[in-house]
Amino acid sequence: MDLMIESFPRLLNATKLTIELTLLSLFFGIFVGVFFAILRTSKNKIFYFIAYYYSYIFRGTPLLVQIFIIYFGLGQVEWIRESFLWIVLKEPYSCAILAFTLNTGAYSSEIFRSAFETINKGVLEAAEGLGLNKINTFFKIKLPIAIKQSLPAYGNEMILMLKGTSLASTVIYLILQVWQNILYQQL
Repeated sequence: MDLMIESFPRLLNATKLTIELTLLSLFFGIFVGVFFAILRTSKNKIFYFIAYYYSYIFRGTPLLVQIFIIYFGLGQVEWIRESFLWIVLKEPYSCAILAFTLNTGAYSSEIFRSAFETINKGVLEAAEGLGLNKINTFFKIKLPIAIKQSLPAYGNEMILMLKGTSLASTVIYLILQVWQNILYQQL
């Protein structure tokens, strides 16, 4: 019981960090997901393949590997260390947000793409018959219908992202291990 009482403040701080990581990555991931869903439903083959391979790569690799590549791998590229990107990529927190955003964006793009494709053609023809242009049709008809149809699947993605935030601790743990080894070797 004493351990639980002693650990409770640390767990509250960890809960705050977990919720923060989840909400930020889901917020940015929605925009990434809608963007790539639009590209994926495009008739332009180049846009289609860019969105397809983005989704294929980020859905086909484990999230932990993505975190390691973004944090440890991108830091090995010299031109990244000399650019403005290094300000963001040298911090574990921002690398975790980036990895989670790209991962949830890939899954969200597939969720939104399938929602866009299930919209009844008659609804789109009715919008065209009313004289709505493509932008108005997208924002007033397609997007609200797609959001409504994708909510159950997106709820699952939110839960998976909440559970995936625990992987960010591995990066922090590895950094601590490396620093301990460096300090131990210097002593």
